[in-house]
Amino acid sequence: MEKKKVPEIRFEGFTDDWEQYKLDDIVQITMGQSPDGSTYSDKPSDYILVQGNADLKNGWVEPRVWTTQVTKKAEVGDLIMSVRAPAGAMGKTAYNVVIGRGVAAIKGNEFIYQLLVKMDSNEYWKILSCGSTFESLNSDNIKNTNVIIPKKDEQETIGLFFNNLDNLITFYQHKYEKLKLFKEAMLDKMFPKNGEKVPEIRFKGFTDDWEQRKLSEITTMHARIGWQNLRTSEFLDNGDYMLITGTDFEDGAINYATCHYVERERYEQDKHIQVSNGSILITKDGTLGKVAYIQGLSMPATLNAGVFNVVIKNENEVDNKYLYQYLKAPFLMDYVDKKATGGTIKHLNQNILVDFPVDMSTKAEQQAIGQYFDNLDRLVTLHHHKYEKLKLFKEAMLNKMFI
Repeated sequence: MEKKKVPEIRFEGFTDDWEQYKLDDIVQITMGQSPDGSTYSDKPSDYILVQGNADLKNGWVEPRVWTTQVTKKAEVGDLIMSVRAPAGAMGKTAYNVVIGRGVAAIKGNEFIYQLLVKMDSNEYWKILSCGSTFESLNSDNIKNTNVIIPKKDEQETIGLFFNNLDNLITFYQHKYEKLKLFKEAMLDKMFPKNGEKVPEIRFKGFTDDWEQRKLSEITTMHARIGWQNLRTSEFLDNGDYMLITGTDFEDGAINYATCHYVERERYEQDKHIQVSNGSILITKDGTLGKVAYIQGLSMPATLNAGVFNVVIKNENEVDNKYLYQYLKAPFLMDYVDKKATGGTIKHLNQNILVDFPVDMSTKAEQQAIGQYFDNLDRLVTLHHHKYEKLKLFKEAMLNKMFI
């Protein structure tokens, strides 16, 4: 069958067929050569050394290791390909660098870069790579690869489109990462430090000292008890009663798409582990201390083994969003790391969790703090979703705009 000569989607005004070349015919390729190990350095005044995928971050060389010996070089603007486990990962360099044997330098434009990114995402290089110990590409693998490309002006147009798309992806990724760091900083400042009675930062109008309470004093905690445990054969793919497991926890929420279901009698077996919107859950087995806040639940739900249902005793005293944020903050994980029992598989026993100390302010201040972090979480999630959607959009467009 004759190979396709034009992509599925292209910009207006371009009608010429694309042509096939060997990669070595259209770009200069330099395979890396590692310097002597004794020349490695941590001094930024020396030459930046790129050895493999570990030296690439978000599509760019990130200086990590230096060397005093120049073997093979890549220049500013060159494309960097990892040729050893994982083979095919791509980046660019904004620096003149020394390249080790784990990478190759390619003098190509933005179109070539995006074409190679597409080949990597389609696992072309993984299939091509060889080696008994770990996957690797040799010079012939890369140089003899057939690529189908358009004329230079169409290359430039396509390259610009994907470069702008990459910049947008990077923008939302940075916003997401900065917001996560900002939240971590605010969690540290908006709760009292050890021995303190007030936090470093608080909302205007609140002046009362905080107090510390044990988790068991303000909540009840229930989990599925041993004789109620479910067999795998009881997990249903659909139904009217949802079953929530610790593996369904995702970024402080529940991914309902991964949940199983159970029969009504199993749901009604224990009312203490029936959950609804506003419930707070904590994992007690496997990955310990993960916390989720139930919202958007549209049907009756119960818990599988390994998860605590945390219920506030007096809602006039404790705000559920505040308590969720406090439990999701690093305080609980620090406590869990010190107290969890077990060898290879850790367990968070209830008699340990009951003594977890919770810093408490007035209900009004709790509500203000809970709402503040809830809004911040929504902003973090918004930017993360935009980042993920743009990545998926780029992947789709790579497959439609390249052959």
